[in-house]
Amino acid sequence: MELAVALENVCRIIQRAREYETLLPETDPDEGSNPTDDGEADAIEDDGDNPSEAELRAIVEDLAEDEQAEVIALALVGRGTFDASEWADALDAAAEEVDAIVEWMLEQPTLSTDLEAGLAAFDLSCDGVGTLV
Repeated sequence: MELAVALENVCRIIQRAREYETLLPETDPDEGSNPTDDGEADAIEDDGDNPSEAELRAIVEDLAEDEQAEVIALALVGRGTFDASEWADALDAAAEEVDAIVEWMLEQPTLSTDLEAGLAAFDLSCDGVGTLV
């Protein structure tokens, strides 16, 4: 199978999604305390000004609609909603989510893993794709 979306773009989405998934909800409302005393928790908390989320949004919003649908379909295949042999059905289901793709992606707690598994279902991977920025 040949994707319309470049593998490099999918790999960049995976990388940014992985970074986004590692953030914790804000748990330290007292930002005026000493970071050492807080165990540096602020460094991994999502304070709403998240560069990983902004970069993820930018990557996805720059994709054409058919490419966005493929990214969602890869995630659906990767999480087992569809089998690789049901690619057309996965694309149809993905087309319903394209209008709100970024929000859909941010709501997926295992997006990076799902996308990697989706690629693997088609014997694709991010190995050797080069330096991702």
